[in-house]
Amino acid sequence: MAMRFDAGEVITAMVTPFDSKREIDFNRAESLTEHLVTNGTDTLLVAGTTGEGPTLTHEEEFELLSTIKRANRNRAKVMMNAGSNSTDTAVRSAKWAEKEEVDGILSVVPYYNKPSQEGMIAHFSAVAENTSLPIIIYNIPGRTGVNMQPSTVAKLAEKYENIAGIKQSYADMDAITEMKMLCPEDFTIYSGDDSLTLPMMSLGAHGVVSVASHLLGTDMKSMIRNYKTGEIKAALNMHKKLYPAMKKLFMAPNPVPVKAALAHFGIIEDYVRRPLVELTADQKEELFAVIDRYAVSVNHAG
Repeated sequence: MAMRFDAGEVITAMVTPFDSKREIDFNRAESLTEHLVTNGTDTLLVAGTTGEGPTLTHEEEFELLSTIKRANRNRAKVMMNAGSNSTDTAVRSAKWAEKEEVDGILSVVPYYNKPSQEGMIAHFSAVAENTSLPIIIYNIPGRTGVNMQPSTVAKLAEKYENIAGIKQSYADMDAITEMKMLCPEDFTIYSGDDSLTLPMMSLGAHGVVSVASHLLGTDMKSMIRNYKTGEIKAALNMHKKLYPAMKKLFMAPNPVPVKAALAHFGIIEDYVRRPLVELTADQKEELFAVIDRYAVSVNHAG
């Protein structure tokens, strides 16, 4: 059966490049787009957590999306972050994303409010009923304080054709199995953690919403392809090769390490917006000692 929404195997949760005044660096956003679409990215996710979406204004999101779409030239698909802990805001964001003609949206389980499973169903029902765009639900209990249960995911996937998949950022393999058992065949599961991509794929996940793909996109694509074509040993070997970098890119709150790494390779400048702070000199040394081993994999976009 054809998938409800084929966002490909590698969705990159794009960082938002900033200049020394911590304003969006649109030139760097263009060159980063070019770098990603030529290095394994199937779909660009704009203004998510990795893109420091919580600190962007609506005007900035609009200009950033326009810039990325222009630089992309329809090569990769483009998704917009359209989640909120306010259902009304999430609905408005979804409507805006549809007006901007993106390919789909990522919508997070409401954070801070700690809704019940019934509350999650009410929230995502409202979003699904107000847009025709494909929706990928984002379940990340570590940031939201609540965990969406597989049975809840299944109820939404059964009821709404446009609830097309889930980004699961939670190391619970039984939950992946349960979703594969309960959800429609064409409902797509993405790993939300780079290092869990291969284990989740062994249970039927389709790919990854990735941070590491900023630097290791081609290798990650190769790992996924190898797994899907039955080259399990090759996939495992690539997983082991990439694992140290995947883990080190989360040594501090995301996207602080990946921005430092991209700056190290000359792709963007190393600035994050408060309340995040850049890595210390010692932390950078620790990070670069690991990622320099992969320098050959990085196609400089400069």
